[in-house]
Amino acid sequence: MPIVYAENNKASDVEITPKITIKGSKGKGKLAPLTATGILGALPLSPERRWAIIIGISDYAGTANDIQYADDDALDMLKTLIEIYGYKRENILLLISDYNVNNATRNEIIKAINDIKDKEKSGDEVVFFYSGHGARGKANDGDNEAIDEAIVPYECTADSLIWDGELKSLFKDFHTSRIIFIFDSCYAGGMTDLKANGRIVVMASTENGLSYEGDDWQNGVFTYYFVDKGVFQGFANTHDYSEVEGDEPATIEEAFDYAKANVPSIVPQTPTIIDSFTNDLLP
Repeated sequence: MPIVYAENNKASDVEITPKITIKGSKGKGKLAPLTATGILGALPLSPERRWAIIIGISDYAGTANDIQYADDDALDMLKTLIEIYGYKRENILLLISDYNVNNATRNEIIKAINDIKDKEKSGDEVVFFYSGHGARGKANDGDNEAIDEAIVPYECTADSLIWDGELKSLFKDFHTSRIIFIFDSCYAGGMTDLKANGRIVVMASTENGLSYEGDDWQNGVFTYYFVDKGVFQGFANTHDYSEVEGDEPATIEEAFDYAKANVPSIVPQTPTIIDSFTNDLLP
């Protein structure tokens, strides 16, 4: 299948914003059920039916745009999908920029989406995770928004950005509706174009908000609470889902609730979510 590229990636008034590096404490680990229903939706799938694209960019082109922990966010997401949720490593495409490896360019990200599109089938599960800079501007990306949001590939230029309308177009022909999007970046809350039945869009910040990282977390603050502490360490487990035997991992909704309760108490950042999956999703 040929790679799908955006027809027109020109934009004006582009603002590329890196995560803000801060110092602080990790907090006390609050719990505040907000999104999780306590009722499991469609049951988890076999590992052969789960796919993921994980992107983390710390080392951007040049020397002025680097951040520290987006690559760690990606690696922790990879570890969590494999060790906690049982994903197969061969079903995961890792696009990372960490001073030693770089395959997180615009073309490689688009190619990865199309590669997964060629493999996934109706009813399968797909995770798309991005950690890095966020951007906004006025883009000709196929939607009618006055201001668009974008993820920022390695090139870190206005022409390299992948806008929310482009992501919507790239994912519109997927066979499955069970798709989980996770964005740890500034302006992440603007990724609402990706909303569709069966999907969950998890966003580390509001549409106009910034995202933060720091040495105390060794991660983006959102990823630390959503992925590391919430899911991998199990602190987000607040419900006993009777449909699953044993000690099941946190659902996406439980992990989001845990992050939503903790992140704003540490930094001026408010996670947001669009959940169009029926009840709670256990990857």
